[in-house]
Amino acid sequence: MNSPHESLLVNCEDGIAELRFNRPERLNAVNEALYAALREQLQHLEQQADVRVILLTGAGRAFCVGADMKAHGAGTRTAYQRRQYLDAEQQVCRAIRASSKPVVAAVNGYALGAGAEMAIASDFILMKASARIGLPEITIGTFLGGGVTHILPRLVGLAKARELVFLGEKIDGPEALRIGLANRCFADEQFEQEVRAFCRQLARGAPHSMQLAKRQLNSAAEQGFDQALQAELEGMTFCATTRDWQEGVDAFREKRTPRFEGR
Repeated sequence: MNSPHESLLVNCEDGIAELRFNRPERLNAVNEALYAALREQLQHLEQQADVRVILLTGAGRAFCVGADMKAHGAGTRTAYQRRQYLDAEQQVCRAIRASSKPVVAAVNGYALGAGAEMAIASDFILMKASARIGLPEITIGTFLGGGVTHILPRLVGLAKARELVFLGEKIDGPEALRIGLANRCFADEQFEQEVRAFCRQLARGAPHSMQLAKRQLNSAAEQGFDQALQAELEGMTFCATTRDWQEGVDAFREKRTPRFEGR
């Protein structure tokens, strides 16, 4: 599967759909074309049963440095076009968050502004040790996007979220792991290999179970305890009607690895 947009490279292998930002000459800064390609591919991948995991990463030495400041500086957008551009990020981050499949952000280099926000909207952040992630919006007179004001305090706590947002400092992989922003931090020379191993492990999970777990974990903070219990009951009941549930039971009994099919 290939994207018709040069700004986004798409590759599917072993149930993993890799979406690689491809504007290395601009450190993968986002423009309208890249946002459009991301929305298109995220929508397309929702319909692909053989895709179990979506992997976001960047070409070259950056994940994504956020808005293309050169394009901003040109001042050619009307007020309406500026709002459309800004809303495009909101739509992409909403699609990442709402995807039925786990989304992994492999932060291979700088992840700033909208780049950091797309990573934070993902289900997992895997960082190269030397990579840097940060939210510089306040320091350049703009504001945050991508739902980061909702998600970030839940990941790192309100006090640390304030620090990251108000100061706009860039932190490396080990620090992101320490504060709970990143799920894993890998040595630079092992990064690609470890990211693939992590995604392959995710891809082995039961798709329906994964989808239900993602939805419930993302919404649980707005639910009461009784609502969570009810949602879990409905999820368990549904899973028990699937072939994958029987496959899981059979594999456990036969002491083998289950082969889930999403049915």
